Amino acid sequence: MLWEAIKLALRSIRRNVLRSFLTVLGIIIGVAAVITMVTLGRGSTIKVQQDIAKLGTNLLVLRPGQTPRGFGGIQQAAKALDIKDAEAVRAQISGIRAVAPTASQNVTAIYGNENWNTGLNGADGGYLEARDWPLVSGRPFNDAEIRGGLPVCVVGATVRRELFGQSDPVGETIRVKKLSCEVIGVLSSKGESSFGLDQDDLIITPLKTFQRRIAGNQDVTLVYISVEDGRSTTKALNDVVALMRERRNISENEEPDFFARDLKEIADTLSATTTVLTGLLSAVAAISLLVGGIGIMNIMLVSVTERTREIGTRLAIGALESQVLLQFLVEAVVLSLLGGLIGIVLGLSLSGALTGVLKVPFVIDPVLIAVAFGFSALVGVVFGYFPARKAARLDPIEALRHE
Repeated sequence: MLWEAIKLALRSIRRNVLRSFLTVLGIIIGVAAVITMVTLGRGSTIKVQQDIAKLGTNLLVLRPGQTPRGFGGIQQAAKALDIKDAEAVRAQISGIRAVAPTASQNVTAIYGNENWNTGLNGADGGYLEARDWPLVSGRPFNDAEIRGGLPVCVVGATVRRELFGQSDPVGETIRVKKLSCEVIGVLSSKGESSFGLDQDDLIITPLKTFQRRIAGNQDVTLVYISVEDGRSTTKALNDVVALMRERRNISENEEPDFFARDLKEIADTLSATTTVLTGLLSAVAAISLLVGGIGIMNIMLVSVTERTREIGTRLAIGALESQVLLQFLVEAVVLSLLGGLIGIVLGLSLSGALTGVLKVPFVIDPVLIAVAFGFSALVGVVFGYFPARKAARLDPIEALRHE
């Protein structure tokens, strides 16, 4: 009996193809919009997590902040960090895998007839380990180069491309301001961050080389702190904050003049924000499903009116009310499911295209597709029941008299 009802429903849909398509257009738009929004949202969340992970594993960042101790309470730049702060973190806090004090400055790098504006970072031997950044060629700094502040450097993938093209830069010499340094290594590519910054556009030289030959001071602008696997980054962060308050003579009641951040917390915050925005957009898109359901109810009521004599004839020759109810209910569900299927295909197609444009991962969620399909069926049942019930309760004699 169910199969017969499905065949009757498909026959009725084929008789009015255009009207049936317009009826389910709301379902198509709603399902496609929800799938697109959720897929893009999840792709964006994964992209944020991947970009944060590129900075390093279990990474904390320590940098100077601002202090309100200036005239009139105006915010002023706080005292810079120094190498002793990094050494104190390394010596006094347990569970630390690597500590990398760094200083940076924008410079112009020159090689032959080529020049490129980039960032020059001074760092010690823990930088590559803290950032989980392997080399694709060459070698890292050795202890003699770090302690002696020798003129050597490691270049990022972007700098290599702009200055050297496809050739191997290891062993070549580039000029940065008044410093001529030998390229001893090339970093692997990390690509752009979530904020659109090219992480490969940099040159790294020993911190002492940078401080003596470029900056002319002993300041450290940033300290990367990598926590060992299995250790709590939250505890390590609290320990770093306590240590820095002690070293900078800041009481618990005072605002610190430094920033210490756990990049995992930043990733979680950004992911939560993306999830909320995705939920809001999906809720707005889901309104189309409600509109589509109302459209199905409307067209089914029209169909009942148009087919009153047909219904009366079926009832007069012995059809049961339950059979008539099933026929029209199945027709509404089939309409809704067809709209859901088209919406799923359209949503996945749009998601695939937009993820390519936005450069976020395309993640197909089978659960989402199943929920969208099931919700389409539910819309058909809910909004198709009243018209089907009306058809089943028609008086056969009055129905046969209907013109």
